Amino acid sequence: MAVDAVDPVDRTKDPVVATPYGAVRGRYENGIAVFRGIPYAAPPFGPRRFRPPVPPEPWDGVRDAGAFGPTPPKPPYSEAFARLLSDPVVPGDDCLNLNVWTPEPDPGARLPVMVWIHGGALTRGSSAVPVYDGRAFARDGVVLVSLNYRLGVEGYGLFPDAPANPGLRDQLAALEWVRESIARFGGDPGSVTVFGESAGAISIGALLAAPRARGLFHRAVLQSGPPEVSDRDKVRRMVRRMATRLKVPATAEAFSAVDRELLLRTQAEVSRLSSPVLGGPAFGIVVDGDLVPRDPLRALVEGAAPDVGLLLGWTSEEYRLWLVPGGLLERVDRLGPVALAGAMARCRCGHEVPRGYRALHPDTGTAELVGQMVTDHVLRVPLHRLADARGGESPAYVYEFAWPSNVPDLGACHGLELGFVFDTADVPESAKLAGEGAPRELADAMHSAWVRFAVDGDPGWAAWDASHPVRVFGAGEPHTVHGPRDRELALWEAESAKPVGAAESTPAVRPPTGPPTRTAPLSAVRRLRRAGGAGRP
Repeated sequence: MAVDAVDPVDRTKDPVVATPYGAVRGRYENGIAVFRGIPYAAPPFGPRRFRPPVPPEPWDGVRDAGAFGPTPPKPPYSEAFARLLSDPVVPGDDCLNLNVWTPEPDPGARLPVMVWIHGGALTRGSSAVPVYDGRAFARDGVVLVSLNYRLGVEGYGLFPDAPANPGLRDQLAALEWVRESIARFGGDPGSVTVFGESAGAISIGALLAAPRARGLFHRAVLQSGPPEVSDRDKVRRMVRRMATRLKVPATAEAFSAVDRELLLRTQAEVSRLSSPVLGGPAFGIVVDGDLVPRDPLRALVEGAAPDVGLLLGWTSEEYRLWLVPGGLLERVDRLGPVALAGAMARCRCGHEVPRGYRALHPDTGTAELVGQMVTDHVLRVPLHRLADARGGESPAYVYEFAWPSNVPDLGACHGLELGFVFDTADVPESAKLAGEGAPRELADAMHSAWVRFAVDGDPGWAAWDASHPVRVFGAGEPHTVHGPRDRELALWEAESAKPVGAAESTPAVRPPTGPPTRTAPLSAVRRLRRAGGAGRP
């Protein structure tokens, strides 16, 4: 049934917009039309569990879209992380839904569109997190879309009897919904920018290189997450460990019969000792020969998605979110050489790398050295490679968020920039991570840069070139620094230039007596994980 949008000038009535599956009624909030919980795919349960998404069933009449829809199944954050990160739970099966904030729900408006893909290690998060409120983007003339997608084993379990990456396929389906529907909400399907942080940015890296996603978006922002894929055997091990605890076969058919809450508890148990710094078992996007036909970073470096402009960046002290809660920072400092050996094993590098970091930062403690070393290896090195591969009409722009949180010891940690990008630093959930008194002018500057990038592809500073310009958002006015991480990244270039196998054969730690041993690095990693307790949030 077709329902025309109401006159956008008449803001005394709730806005009603037709979608391909039925009409939805939103709300006007401070002059912005907001639609929440719109289904873009059918509930992924019953016979559809662990399967690719399918379109939702059409509905008659007008569906209310005044409240956030159900969130996908996910375990809660640990107590230490819950004090810093909000993750609302909305019960219900219809969890493949999205939200739209628009200043003008009129097909003639043709406004630029931004689509937000949240982070959370592919196991937590949702579009209902208050920090991700889209009102400021709509206020500034952008149609903001945020979406839910399947998480953890439901979205990224690897089974012999089901297609891989259903959570990433959910994101693709949401982008296809945007292409087909967003014009009715005042958006321009020919001007779509995807942006995401952490796992959301990693997802965007995979979508950038996915042939099936070509044309669905035109610019991309990767915040603190590089294009990467996980080792298939590593993901399979997660599933097998869960299957062993559940006493069921490691198949989608068997897992589909398991109670959701039991599945979540089991997932939390098997991932307890993993973390971004320490590694360990984790769910992730894998090469599947279909949606993700090859390693996305390699595909992008070799020229995939040449017409998509990029905005890339990180925070100065990403690792502090992973090490400070629960006291792991102090434990890593106490472990000293064992922690360095664990970091070397995590990064598969020889002695020269940590020695180089120590020479560059002689007054830095072990935990900070380990944190920066691992962050550079897993995040900044691949993003540098990606930026180096861009140019011409679709360049890359690089930023660093350097403002330290007012919460003690967090510094400029992972995820801290989100309240500034969304201009939601005034909501209590932002203050959990940033503390009280976050600078208003910094939010203005960062949010405005993201809006400019969505509007015309230029956030307001020089594009990446051989001088490595990086826009620093920190105390005082934003400013451009050239090559702020080049000395550290040169250590990794030298490491990668070694003959194949040289890094693996270099002993990571020498026992007090006896000859070097190649098993020491893995032992160090295990000891470091045990010392940290529950490393994953």
